[in-house]
Amino acid sequence: MNTPLNHQPLIGIGEVRHTRQRPRLHAFAYRTWFLLLPMRSMARCGGGALAVNRRALISFHDADHGDGRATAQGGALAWLDELLEAQGIHDAQGEVWLHTYARVLGYVFKPVSFWYCHRTDGSLAAIVAEVNNTFGERHCYVLPSPRYGVSMTADKVFYVSPFCQVQGNYAFRFMRTADAQGERTVVRIDHGDADGPLISTSVSGRLQPLSAAGLRRALWSHPMHSMGVIARIHWQALQLWLKRVPLVAKPSPPEPFATRGGL
Repeated sequence: MNTPLNHQPLIGIGEVRHTRQRPRLHAFAYRTWFLLLPMRSMARCGGGALAVNRRALISFHDADHGDGRATAQGGALAWLDELLEAQGIHDAQGEVWLHTYARVLGYVFKPVSFWYCHRTDGSLAAIVAEVNNTFGERHCYVLPSPRYGVSMTADKVFYVSPFCQVQGNYAFRFMRTADAQGERTVVRIDHGDADGPLISTSVSGRLQPLSAAGLRRALWSHPMHSMGVIARIHWQALQLWLKRVPLVAKPSPPEPFATRGGL
């Protein structure tokens, strides 16, 4: 699917699902909301109803992504362009859509954000999965020339959970569909190792134009959204510990900041 012609910020209302197969079955799902931001358009025209790089009840800050560079240095978009160039991806000059969480009441934790990097003809040049762990570390998986509905894989090299080894690979699958009710996006990430499928995770949501009223509804429905994300991570960790899932020591983060995947 080509990038939408109307490059305005979007909000997605949907659900996160997670299922672990081994050594104990463990599954959960919860409601969520996220932003889908046209970063090049926002650099030219601003964020509309969304506060950008300033304090607000709900806001987006460039410093929450990439190498945390300041807006005076080009912000997260400049970091992304440099990353793509370093990965040999030179044709992502079209719109860049960032699927991410907002800061709510000044706080945010983003387990994973997705950068959809388009060519000028609207086709996808790359998708970058930007992963954060609860130890303050960050790593990116770069997926060149992706296609909606087609899985792409990358070796797992980054520690994200004390209950999971840094081994095996990820299978990423991105979907974008439209019906009478509007557009819907789904991202699925399956983690497998030498023993087979281990963890399946997905985030989905129905998209709508971002407005002040929509942000208020999101805040009223999830007033502790950002703090809730980190609280749920620790709650699920407690559940795994009670189920006696073995703990895994944290290794040093990988030297390269990005890992390249493929079909």
